[in-house]
Amino acid sequence: MSDSTGRLAGKVMLVTGGARGIGKAIVATARREGAQVAFFDIGADEGAATAAELGADFYRVDISRADDVAVAVAQILDQHGRIDALVNNAGRNAYFNAVDITEPEWDEVFSVDLKGAWLVSKHVLPGMKAAGSGSIVNIASIHARMTLQGYFPYAAAKAGLVGMTKSMALDFGKYGIRVNAISPGYTRTYLVDEWLSQQPPGAEEAAMAVQPLGRMGQPEEVAEVVCFVASDAASFVNGADWLVDGGLAARYA
Repeated sequence: MSDSTGRLAGKVMLVTGGARGIGKAIVATARREGAQVAFFDIGADEGAATAAELGADFYRVDISRADDVAVAVAQILDQHGRIDALVNNAGRNAYFNAVDITEPEWDEVFSVDLKGAWLVSKHVLPGMKAAGSGSIVNIASIHARMTLQGYFPYAAAKAGLVGMTKSMALDFGKYGIRVNAISPGYTRTYLVDEWLSQQPPGAEEAAMAVQPLGRMGQPEEVAEVVCFVASDAASFVNGADWLVDGGLAARYA
């Protein structure tokens, strides 16, 4: 249920990858904060279930396909008249190295983790520009700054997303559009669980041993920061990359 007095009251928000994990938490938090929310996801069943649960509009969209994105954004604009905030959350893990990865595998990683964010932004920005306002939040990762062995080229894609954030912030700030990135650390999501399932026994305990707060983050904790940055409460935050990592990146070793 949306809150007509929340910090996103009266706003229309689009979230990519909104069916589960951090994306679902963003949809739920934005609804609580008063936004009308539409979300994209590739999973039809999960998307429909999340839409019914949270009262949001679901569009089955492959964000790596320009035609899919263009049609869905046009439908949202037809229904709501505008998109005030965009959260580019959809992403995928990658477990390769620079020698063994194939060209199609490389392209598949970047088509979701970087190209998709550009394509959705490309189709949302003209409306924001015409309105003279808007907020885009790109979900990057702590991997843009520090990474792990066997995670190639995820860090490259997320670092590219942070770079794209800065470029867009400079190019579109003069139109009243803010563009920022959020970089989560270990967060209890299916992507982290997927990675842990491929590690030797004790990997989670070892990871938590170096966490300054002694635990993983929860998707809802990331969503709170995302919705703050997307809102007018963060009206002078632009071109930033906010770490939401429990202090992990502050460690020297």
